[in-house]
Amino acid sequence: MDSQTSQSSQSSQSPPPHTFQVDLRGLVDLLSHHLYSSPKVYLRELLQNAVDAVTARRALTPDAPALVRLHTADGGLRVEDSGIGLTESDVHELLATIGRSSKRAEGLQEARSGFLGQFGIGLLACFVVAERIRVVSRSARTPDAPPVEWTARDDGSYTVRTLPGSARPEPGTTVQLTPRPGAAEWLAPERVRALARDFGALLPYDVRVGEERITELPAPWDRPYPSPGARRVALARHCHGLFGFTPLDSIDLDVPLAGIRGVAYVLPSAVSPAQRATHRVHLKGMLLTERAEQLLPDWAFFVRCVLDTDSLRPTASRESLYEDETLAAVREALGERIREWLTGLAAGDPERLAAFLAVHHLGVKSLARHDHGMLRTMLPWLPFETTDGQVSLEEFARRHPVVHFTRGVEEYRQVAAIASAQGVGVVNGGYTYDSELIEALPSVRPGTVVAELDADTVTAHLDSVEPGVELLLTGFLAAARAKLDPLGCDVVLRAFHPLSVPALHLDDRAARHEQARADAEEQADDLWAGILGSLRGSAPRARLVLNHLNPLIRRVSSLDDAELIGTAVESLYGQALLMAQRPLRPTDSALLNRAFIDLLEWATRGTADD
Repeated sequence: MDSQTSQSSQSSQSPPPHTFQVDLRGLVDLLSHHLYSSPKVYLRELLQNAVDAVTARRALTPDAPALVRLHTADGGLRVEDSGIGLTESDVHELLATIGRSSKRAEGLQEARSGFLGQFGIGLLACFVVAERIRVVSRSARTPDAPPVEWTARDDGSYTVRTLPGSARPEPGTTVQLTPRPGAAEWLAPERVRALARDFGALLPYDVRVGEERITELPAPWDRPYPSPGARRVALARHCHGLFGFTPLDSIDLDVPLAGIRGVAYVLPSAVSPAQRATHRVHLKGMLLTERAEQLLPDWAFFVRCVLDTDSLRPTASRESLYEDETLAAVREALGERIREWLTGLAAGDPERLAAFLAVHHLGVKSLARHDHGMLRTMLPWLPFETTDGQVSLEEFARRHPVVHFTRGVEEYRQVAAIASAQGVGVVNGGYTYDSELIEALPSVRPGTVVAELDADTVTAHLDSVEPGVELLLTGFLAAARAKLDPLGCDVVLRAFHPLSVPALHLDDRAARHEQARADAEEQADDLWAGILGSLRGSAPRARLVLNHLNPLIRRVSSLDDAELIGTAVESLYGQALLMAQRPLRPTDSALLNRAFIDLLEWATRGTADD
């Protein structure tokens, strides 16, 4: 019984745990091809470790030196810092354990908020460009401990040994890289200098490559300048160096509660709203990314930002921002700064605002459709295409008791000239965001009447022909209607200006939908034809409005030849479509060709052959 109990007890025990085995070469390949966008991040990791070590020592001894030095020689790179340093036990625990971070070491937790790194990958990233890493360090927390050397290779092996005190008299760490085959270019002096300047220009400590200091504090937006004009010139120069363009203007981005300072540069040329804006973000002085996409609201696509923050969270690769509530709040706060800038221009610098809107009115319209306060502010400035020319909605509404608008550019082109001649004001709402803003006009300008323009409204503003005259032309109109009926188009006779326009093609969205349905029904099989036929609505058909004041229409309407009347009406229909800049259907193109040939035959009829 005791034997059975013993065997049962042993069988119920858990098997002993095993430790994961890490293939360092495979892990380095994973880092270089999937986690990091480029091998250049190795230098950021070196700078980051050095700066964090200095930050930790400053937490222990506030007046300790804060130095980081980079030296290139013999194809390798050496990075020295005056930071906290490591003991032999620290080396075994921290450098030899993947994923462990010295920021978690005892005694350093209180300083962690000042560290750049949060993920403990550190030196491992250096294997992306190095086949050997040698670290010599001396601890500032344990001054009596001797210097220690840690040497690692990209095959996963490492050695640790203590050194005599003379090997490193002062606390701090030296990291030396030996390049991998094919990676020597990343450790070349000019490449190291350029990367150090790019990543570390805003770091708070004295960082040098050789004798050249690469830190440039204070940041350009925080420096004192003799005048606002001098500041604009200096920031424009800074923008050109970073982004390659001279900005229209610069906007200060100051959000103290989020620890953000920086500047937004206004692009000098228009860009598509669909183009993803990319911005440069520094985290506690270290460049985090130059491709931050989610930093600003979508409507602010007309600026490029560079800023420094100590509150936003980086992702594991430290090459982008972690989407969380803090980032959402920062995005809203930065958007508010840009709103304030626009409001300030509207109130005090209309010339600069006009120059900005001439390029980026689309971005402001995108903002105004969601922000009625911004719409109210921008009403006197935002340009719209109207029958009165390029004017603001505010000015247009003052001139016209009803603000008529079209939802499509084609509809506007059909009616613009005719409506203007009849005294009907029309706004082209076919461009991006315009119809939404026009419909929102009464909410910010009480008493304004807004109405969508349709074919009936235009026709109603055209003068009718005297009943007696129209009665005399009954035969002509019947022939014209019979000719265009297969095309889904009615014919009406009106008198309107300008006299030079013989015919006007009018339709609206409902008429075009009905025509598209009819075309599809004609081409469909019996089943689909029946379904589409059941969808037939009472939508109005397109109309060809003939201008009785036009001399050509008077001559055509007096013809007795029914065949010639049909050809003339087809030609007028095609010319009206072209004048409205409407896309032609295959049937319309065939009609134009046929009418052209028929007119040539009629014009040459009776001519003797040579």
